[in-house]
Amino acid sequence: MRFKNLASGSTGNATVVEAGHGADCRRLLVDCGLGLRQLAQRLGLAGLQPSDLHGLFITHEHSDHIGCALSFSARHGLPVWMSEGTWLALGEPDFGDRLRLARDQVPIDFGPMALHPFTVPHDAREPLQLRCEDGQVRLGLLTDLGHVSPHVLSQLAGCHALLMESNHDAALLSQSRYPAFLKRRISGPWGHLENTCTAQALRQLQHPGLRQVVAAHLSEQNNQPDLVRQVLSDALGWPPEQVGIACPVNGSAWIEV
Repeated sequence: MRFKNLASGSTGNATVVEAGHGADCRRLLVDCGLGLRQLAQRLGLAGLQPSDLHGLFITHEHSDHIGCALSFSARHGLPVWMSEGTWLALGEPDFGDRLRLARDQVPIDFGPMALHPFTVPHDAREPLQLRCEDGQVRLGLLTDLGHVSPHVLSQLAGCHALLMESNHDAALLSQSRYPAFLKRRISGPWGHLENTCTAQALRQLQHPGLRQVVAAHLSEQNNQPDLVRQVLSDALGWPPEQVGIACPVNGSAWIEV
């Protein structure tokens, strides 16, 4: 199994997860928060075309995650998994027979990998994040949540790789020009993860098999990649360069789990 983030942040989010080989290879696009042309460009930089994908999984209804999902899935005939709450929050769009409703802790058969959705605390209707397993390794994808609940920790236990939100630094956010209501929303229990909260979660999730951690959904105004690397590497006991960063424009490299 391997994955590549195509974009991460408030301007758009998308990640490709790939498992299997040859004719059995399957690729899932997790979130689709870009325009059609931009998404095609990012896929091209990853060595892929839209026709190489086999499905979409949408975590929640916010625009930087849903993006062009409706038109992209229609154009390429791709099934789309999302929660019923997400679908309702979007206004019940017509995906035709491509819509698949996902539920907390109900596994999804995706060929060579099993998808395990789980709920998270975020200010959306029914947000779901995802754990992917191919029978040998586990990948956890976790962005857009205000705090790491016991349920989240239980769903990510034993992961060998994590793409995990580290959205903001508390001091930078408090000193920023953001209006007070937005600061409260971001830092609240249904907003986004602060660096030290991500670090605390990683301490609890660390085990000998955890090999890859990529920090995601960094705020361009209220965070700094070097700061994130230092905070998370201190928590993990790793050198800072071992912690990856998914950036808004370049995402990440392909990463083997």
